[in-house]
Amino acid sequence: MTGMYAHSRFVPAIEYRMSPAETTLADMYNDAGYESIYVGKWHLYGGHAHLPEHPARKANLTPVPREHQGRWQVWRGFEVANNPFDTYYFKDDDPTPYPIDGFQTDGLFDITMETLQSRDPNKPFACVLSVEPPHFPLEAPEDNLKRWRNRDVTLPPNYRFQDTYAGNGRTIDNETDETVIEQRKTYYAMIENLDNNVGRLRQFLQDEGLSDNTIIVFVSDHGQMDGAHNLRATRKSDPYEESIGIPLIIMDPRHTDRRNVALSPPTSTEDLFPTLLGLVGINSNLELPGLDFTPLIQGETDTIEREGVLLEFVHDLRTAHYFYHDRYWRGFRTERYKYTVIGDATAGGKPWQFFDLQEDPYEMNNLIDSEETSDEIIRLHQLMRQRMIETGDHYVLADAWGIDGLNQWADK
Repeated sequence: MTGMYAHSRFVPAIEYRMSPAETTLADMYNDAGYESIYVGKWHLYGGHAHLPEHPARKANLTPVPREHQGRWQVWRGFEVANNPFDTYYFKDDDPTPYPIDGFQTDGLFDITMETLQSRDPNKPFACVLSVEPPHFPLEAPEDNLKRWRNRDVTLPPNYRFQDTYAGNGRTIDNETDETVIEQRKTYYAMIENLDNNVGRLRQFLQDEGLSDNTIIVFVSDHGQMDGAHNLRATRKSDPYEESIGIPLIIMDPRHTDRRNVALSPPTSTEDLFPTLLGLVGINSNLELPGLDFTPLIQGETDTIEREGVLLEFVHDLRTAHYFYHDRYWRGFRTERYKYTVIGDATAGGKPWQFFDLQEDPYEMNNLIDSEETSDEIIRLHQLMRQRMIETGDHYVLADAWGIDGLNQWADK
């Protein structure tokens, strides 16, 4: 919503809300004359911290106040539900919770299409549709589930692979292979349902005469481990590719020659704000840490002036049993390599993992102590450290590889 790093806004954990003073994506579209529309999960008002302690909590019957909706002109949203068959949403500043009939994804796509039909036809529109599935709890409509029940599922090479990871618990040690496979089938059924709904939306845009001038961007917020590295499906905060390697698919009908083009430079959340504006020719005039990928997407260039992206996981302050509660990580990802450090605020982040993703895509060979890759490890450490400095990262980084750390106590 802001194009900024969590650390640059001192967002310490998942339960903290976005300040109403932030300039948001909606502000930029509004100023450019767009009708801005938000549908679905918000998760920027403080999460569960604002939900009442009664049975309605599971359905999230607490509205997001208008001043905390990021200035989206049309609002059909809710804070968080995580209950795909029992979801409610709110309309603008109306405090009445409206139930979504059936499965959440189906319902939110219906609401989006209904909202687009009633939009101002004299304005261009910018619409965000935010669905929770595929997200735990793993549940899907029966018609999707039955198509997966008898299908074979191949588990990846790193299934049950035991590597060094942080945190406690959340492993699949006590789960059978059959249980994990069933979880994966449900997860795939949820993805299939989402894919089908994207198809419905595309058909709607065509029927409404909007398909030739509507850009569609599909992006996820995280993946999940599903037994990879012996971690349960609910693990989603680890720096492994199953967790952080998310889809970003862009369809621009003005550039049909770019269909099925796969771009290799790594991108990150901070690139979304400038790219979503750049695709429609809006100059934000803001100092942003991310890049506008429009020239790369449209084929005007095949390179970018950046070698990689900073990876970060801030504290998880909910309860002490959560993984990464008191040990959190930073990293740097290039096209080929990924380097991470982990530690608490006292000792600081220390070298943790280094993977050659070209030779080891399932991250089963941690090269952090390898002399053969030491030069590359040190180089990525320096790139990460420099990016932390450039973006004002307050993360405590320990001394490593003969290089001074950052933000350490004076009496270290």
